Parts: sequence; C-alpha cells; structure tokens
Amino acid sequence: MLLEIALALVLGAVIYHYIFKKKEETLQMEDGWWGAGEEPETEEEKTVRPFKIEASEEMLKDLHAPIDLTRWTAPLEDIRFHYGFNLTYLQKVASYWRNQYSWQKQVEILNKYPHFKTNIEGCDSVAVARIFYKLMMRLGFREFYAQGGDWGSLICTNLSQLVPSHVIGLHLNVVFLAPGAPQFLAILFRKYFLGLFGLRELYVQQMFPYTEKVLYPMVKESGYLHIQATKPDTAGFGLISSLVGLAAYILEKLSTWTDAEFCNLEDGGLERNYSLDELLTNIMIYWVSGSIISSMRFYKENLGDGLGHRKHERVKVKVPTGVASFPNELRHAPPVWAEKKYTNIVSFADMPHGGHFAAFEQPEILAADIRQFVGKVERK
Repeated sequence: MLLEIALALVLGAVIYHYIFKKKEETLQMEDGWWGAGEEPETEEEKTVRPFKIEASEEMLKDLHAPIDLTRWTAPLEDIRFHYGFNLTYLQKVASYWRNQYSWQKQVEILNKYPHFKTNIEGCDSVAVARIFYKLMMRLGFREFYAQGGDWGSLICTNLSQLVPSHVIGLHLNVVFLAPGAPQFLAILFRKYFLGLFGLRELYVQQMFPYTEKVLYPMVKESGYLHIQATKPDTAGFGLISSLVGLAAYILEKLSTWTDAEFCNLEDGGLERNYSLDELLTNIMIYWVSGSIISSMRFYKENLGDGLGHRKHERVKVKVPTGVASFPNELRHAPPVWAEKKYTNIVSFADMPHGGHFAAFEQPEILAADIRQFVGKVERK
C-alpha cells in the first residue's frame, strides 16, 4: 500500500513537471532600430568619440530670457509643498538661477570628467540594457558589475537577464516586482497570519497598514507617471518651452521622493540634502540637451501597453545580487519577496537613511554598500 502511494506521488510529480510546470524563460539578445525612417543598410558606426560640454554666450542668453519671461501667479497661503512645488520658493530658486548661478562654472566641473559619444540603437528598458551591453563590449569590458536605481534598476536587471555570463554582479537600490501571490496574500492576511509571510518587523512598519503607507502614497506621487505613460508629448512641449516650469516639474520630485515629510516645509527641504547649484545643473542638462520629451517618452515606451505581459517580468535573475534598501524609498521589496525573482541575493542591506535618489543624496553610504557587495562576490 505504501509503495503504491509512493509510486502515485512520483508519477504525479513527473506529470506535473512535464505538463503543468512552465518552462523557464530567458531573454534573447536582439538588434533594434529606433531612428527616423527605415533602418539603414550600412553597418552601424561604432567609434567612441570624446567630447566636451560647451557653455556659449548664446546659450547663456537662452537661459536668462525664459526666466525673465516667466508668468508668475500668487500661491495659496500655507500650502507648503502639498499642491506641488511652492511658488514662493520657486521665485527664490529662479532669482538665484538668473543672478548668481554660473553655468560656465558648472560646465568646468562637469568637464573634469571624461565624456564620450557613440551611436547605439535604443529605446525601451530591454533595448537600453542591450545598448549598455554593446557599449561595454565596444569599450573592451567582457565582464562587469551593474548598478542601478529608478529606471536603472530595471535596465540593469534586464542586462543581467540578457547576458548573465557577462554580469559579474548586480547591485540595486530599489527593487521593482510584478504583483504576485506572495504580495497579495501578505496584504490580505498579514493581520491574522503575520508569521507565515516571513516579513521582518521593519518591513511591517514600512508597508502596513498597506492602504495608508503604500497605496495612497503611490497614487499621490504617480500622477506624473500616468501622464508620461499615456500622453508624454502634451506635457513635454510645455516643459521644453518653459525653463522655470521644467525646474518645478523635476525639483518637486527631488523634494518629496527624498523624504515624504518634506511636503510640509515651505522650501520642500531641498537644500537640506542638495545645493542649488547641484539642483540647477541637473535641470540645465535637460535644458541644453533638449531631452526632457525623450526622457518622458521612455515611460510610454515601457508602460504604454500595460503591465504583466512583458517577457522580462517573468524571467528570473540568477547573477549574484546585492540590494541597498533605503527607508524613504517609494516602495519596498522585502527579501522574502525579492528572492522570488532575484534567486542569488548575497547582500541585502537596510540602509540607515535616504530616499529614492540615493546616488545623489547619499553617495557615501551607497558607495560603501556597493563595495561590500563586490567584496562578497569576489571572495566567493
């Protein structure tokens, strides 16, 4: 009797494995063309060319004129950053930009670092990952580490899915996961069966009550995402035509995504972690390159068709992975959830402070975590 039961179990396992269990998927390396018109028949130009950022007099005039022509409106009283960027503080930023900020000085600082250009296709996250792989090959690096946050997290994940034999290790400071059973069950039944879901107390405090700490903040902070994933050009044309509008649009995120509590401050807490020169140079890079619309289109190219049906969302990552989880990040992925997709996590650090823009806000502690992760991988 016991033998018959054992045989039945073995047979059932075999049937499940070959019939019901999905075959593990992988991402394939391909080529793409994202330029205007048809893909040219000639071979792609592959040279890597050095260049320097320029700061011409004409560019400086182009900077001052749109600031001078800004149409201001009176802010509501005592709204701080609850309606978005505070207009009173924005006038202070614009005044500094117009009268004290030196783009020439910032260009000199930027040009201390070597800059290069090369032509490689584009454009959604998998294609960008493919571009970075081709770039590394073009530069002569056959193996390398990859690190990313924000879109970089997804691009570096895709890179690890595409060419795992070339990626020595993957380090992320935010983990994006497609919704799945572990998350839904934890959200529904955490109150009654907390011990079943493997969530440490830190993550319980960060994520629950779920509606208050995750769902509502995501709705509150994702309006830009819905615009950019559906009609990016509509908003983009307004931003590429208004320098001060561009600053308000971008800097508002640098406030609330650094610390959600900064929305209660008149200046959005921006100068607590960044200098105005650093912030405005960030905006200037978008302005002088005219790249705000293309950066917004990236959302539509990745999210315009919805979520849950792209192949990379189902492919597991097997390269050694390190995660630096910052407490003020918009969304959290506890280790017990992250390891379902990233199956070889060798380091998962709960960082002491910091938010979404970790490399900008907390470069020292992020760099330290990357170094310790690389050390672990190299010692294995």
